[in-house]
Amino acid sequence: MLVAAAVCPCPPLLVPDVAAGAAPELDAARAACTDALGVLAASRPDLLVVVGPAEQNGRGPHLEGTGGSFRGFGVDLAVRLGNVRLGSGASEPGAADPGASERELPTSLAVAAWLLERTGWSDAPVEGLGVGEPLEAERCIQVGESIGARAGRVALLVMGDASACRTLKAPGYLDERAAGFDAGVARALEAADVPALKALDAELAQELKVSGRAPWQVLAGAAEGAGLGGALLYEDAPYGVGYLVAAWS
Repeated sequence: MLVAAAVCPCPPLLVPDVAAGAAPELDAARAACTDALGVLAASRPDLLVVVGPAEQNGRGPHLEGTGGSFRGFGVDLAVRLGNVRLGSGASEPGAADPGASERELPTSLAVAAWLLERTGWSDAPVEGLGVGEPLEAERCIQVGESIGARAGRVALLVMGDASACRTLKAPGYLDERAAGFDAGVARALEAADVPALKALDAELAQELKVSGRAPWQVLAGAAEGAGLGGALLYEDAPYGVGYLVAAWS
């Protein structure tokens, strides 16, 4: 059963080495992500599943220990998903897992791996799941339901950005519908409103270049019947892209 969830944005700029001189602009978002991950740790999960948007080659499961990097963004920084458990029951942060996928983590999960490393995550085994933007709502919800049934106490780290159309200089230019869409998502995350997340308009989300729609609907499927409450920890649109941080417990 789902016992906690953290929702975080996934821009590579969240990683200071990537953001370089612009790093202070997202300090508040990083702090909120740290707080959200603290809620996950406090829930004492048996399993943490990280869900994030992915292109075709990054979709599907990613085992604990799978590597990723930010070399595509001009930074020689490598990460690994979670801690690799050793036979003694100890864990070794960042060590290679012989069973890990040969595929690299998609960017969203690499950002998640960086967040987990930054906060020293060692509370439970970690698995990753890359989901594609075209994944239909019904399928997202089914995936979430299956994740929620994976263990007695499951936590989710849900990565994804809101619209990329909030300003004239945004990646998707200005779309007057973007602010309203993002505000609706923020309300749903703050209230842990599962039906509202399930009802998100996938077509509109695609038009607004929302990367978080499918992961949020996976969360909705996992949270059905869990009775969690929500808190919105951060809401802003630097660079014209909506970034939201929330914690459910």
